[in-house]
Amino acid sequence: MKTSPRWRQAVVWLHVVSSVAWMSQALALVVLMSSGAPVPADRLDSVLLAPMANVSAFTGLLLAGATAWGYFRHWWVLVKFALTLIQLYAGIFLLSPALRESADTGEVAWAQIAGASLMASALAFQAWLSVAKPGRKTPWSPAAKPPTAPTWVFVAGLIAPASDVTAGLLLGYPLPALSLVTLIVLGFERRRRRRRAQRPTVRIPRSAPGSLNPAP
Repeated sequence: MKTSPRWRQAVVWLHVVSSVAWMSQALALVVLMSSGAPVPADRLDSVLLAPMANVSAFTGLLLAGATAWGYFRHWWVLVKFALTLIQLYAGIFLLSPALRESADTGEVAWAQIAGASLMASALAFQAWLSVAKPGRKTPWSPAAKPPTAPTWVFVAGLIAPASDVTAGLLLGYPLPALSLVTLIVLGFERRRRRRRAQRPTVRIPRSAPGSLNPAP
């Protein structure tokens, strides 16, 4: 199955836009909390930052898994993969609860400002990794290069986050359900492409000119 470059470029565009939004909103958290405004900071985190973080992480994981870059073939992709997971879990289990507590008490701790600053700095570093692509391949890089996923994967990469953001706004909290399902399906689809790339190709030798003609 062929891949449409336009759909792939659309997912790349969404990844860039959501990543920039994630970083800029992390910087906005630093400004709000430094100014002693925990209530707007908590609102920004729940309404904008959390959905954009989910979209950025989802599209980044999808682009890695749906293309030949993979998750473990290159060091710069592996570093981005690790940083993304760390930031997501730190934001969900550490920063967001702390912001809700600050919104209730009206007090801002320096650790919250430091955490938002580290988040913005890590995102800026990840942006540099995407541009520079430093380092070589990892020792776990398979010899066979998997082909790019079919078009339907990239179409799902646009529909899933849009549906999840809409559902999250209606429910009042982030719910990346369809995105998680898409990533699970992508895992099975990537395994199929990897097996297909590892199959030996049988080449049929071309016949010499005139070999098909019967001998006189």
